[in-house]
Amino acid sequence: MKDLNSNQAISLLNNILEYELAGVVKYTHFALMVTGPNRLILDKFFKGQASESLYHAQQAGELLTGLGGHPSQKIPKIEETNKHAINDLLNESLVHESKAIDLYKSLLNCSEGKSLYIEEYAREMIKQEEMHSIEIKKMLRDYKD
Repeated sequence: MKDLNSNQAISLLNNILEYELAGVVKYTHFALMVTGPNRLILDKFFKGQASESLYHAQQAGELLTGLGGHPSQKIPKIEETNKHAINDLLNESLVHESKAIDLYKSLLNCSEGKSLYIEEYAREMIKQEEMHSIEIKKMLRDYKD
């Protein structure tokens, strides 16, 4: 880890922490707003996503404090579209997952060849976020505009 830019890694992990905490709020909001015949299924899905976002935020926080950083208490601005049709909520979820992938890829680029642990953490998180994107795309097949 001697070649790892710890300050850069801590900054990226703080960005991830903040974004995952925003996901907790976003997915909780989606769970509250979803309606229709699939409400119970989608409510459970969105609440699960919120719980997972919290877990991801905690993981990022543990890693950044392990590197000597201080976890942020900020949450990025969450845009409210006021569109709550299932199609809209799922599309917003897909955008959210895509941004998360980009953040974890930045961490991977920072750590690749410098810290096996952080590199593998970033790869695993990219894998999980990509799996979420695939699931959301499959769900969207039934909700055409």
